[in-house]
Order: sequence, then structure tokens, then C-alpha cells
Amino acid sequence: MTLFIADDHPIVRSGLSYLLRSAFPSAEISEFENGEHVVQTCQSQLPDLLIVDIEMPHKSGLDICKELTDSGCPTRIIILTMYKDIEMQKLAFFNGAKGYLVKDNTSEELVDAIAAVLDGKTFLSRGLVDHQLPEESTPQQMKVAEQLSNLTRTELKTLKLVSQKRSSKEIADLLFVSAKSVENYRSRICKKLHLDARNNSLLLWVLENKSVIDRLI
Repeated sequence: MTLFIADDHPIVRSGLSYLLRSAFPSAEISEFENGEHVVQTCQSQLPDLLIVDIEMPHKSGLDICKELTDSGCPTRIIILTMYKDIEMQKLAFFNGAKGYLVKDNTSEELVDAIAAVLDGKTFLSRGLVDHQLPEESTPQQMKVAEQLSNLTRTELKTLKLVSQKRSSKEIADLLFVSAKSVENYRSRICKKLHLDARNNSLLLWVLENKSVIDRLI
């Protein structure tokens, strides 16, 4: 088994390496402090697992997840971070992570997380489970359906493509319009949904309501 550790703090990397060598004596373990470097090495060496922090030089952990997932790299990814907010968890899983751990509970959960992820499952830190949003209720589904009914056909197509992690350029190519037009569509969608057009608000809204979007569009 080949394991990669990516964190910009040497002490964290050292501690993780020691823990993993104790739990998996036969594993080949490599350490990285640079997001760009770990992406390049993952794409060339295809390790079984990557454990990566969100805050990384040159490329964030979320950028690393998206780039490796979009490139078809089979490496399973576990995010290891101090962030406990649900928005960050959603972004991590949306961008391809299979596990999400907080550093507070690393030694207790890391081995379990690795076993689960390598077995094809997803893993979320047990301490975060209680903070998950409840499943959407029927009133929420109705509210989302009502909001979607205010969008034009082109805006609905754009929203669907956003939910598929398409970039503005990709959406423009698929809709045969300019990237500027797509940005205008996104801006109008945000206005109709009463969202701030900045700070990934549209993406977060899509993540929260993706199951409804998939059924209705």
C-alpha cells in the first residue's frame, strides 16, 4: 500500500508518518509540503491514498481534490483539517474527497478512516456527525421547487451544469455561448435565489439542494 501525506507543517507530517508506520508497517509512505508537488506526484505514481490538509501552499486541499478527481486519478483522498464547518465538509466531498477528519481526533480515527475509504466507503469524523444538517423536509423541497420555477430554461441548464462541477468555460462551451454570458446567467440566478454572487454562495446552495435539483431539472 502506498500512502501520501501532504501538510505544510513538518511536525504534523512527522506525527502522521509515525502513526501510519505503526499501523501499516508494510506501507510505503511519502511526505509533501507543497500542493503543486503532491498533485504532480499523485498523477504520475497513483498512490492508494492521499491524506491532505486544506491549507496548503500553491494549491489548497480542495483544489487538489478537484484536480485529481477531474483527471481520473484513482487515488482515494482524505481531508485532514481544523475546519469543522459543514460548508467546508460539503465542498470537500463535492470535490472528490472520500474522508473528512479534524485534527483534534486524528490518532483515534485515522486508521478507521483509511480502512473505510480503501474499502470504497466514505468517512466523516464522528465528532462532526452531530453537526450535520437534517435531511430535507417536504416544505424545503417545495421551497426549492418554487425557487427553481422562477428560473428561465437557460438558467436551469446553467444551474444543472454548476451542480455537475462544471467551470464557467465548460458551461459556455456546452451551451454555445461566451464565458461572459455564463457569468451573467450565474449572476441572475443568484439574484433570483437571493444569494450573494460572491464567496461561492451559488455552489454552496447547489450542494445543499443537489438532491432536489437532480429530481427537478
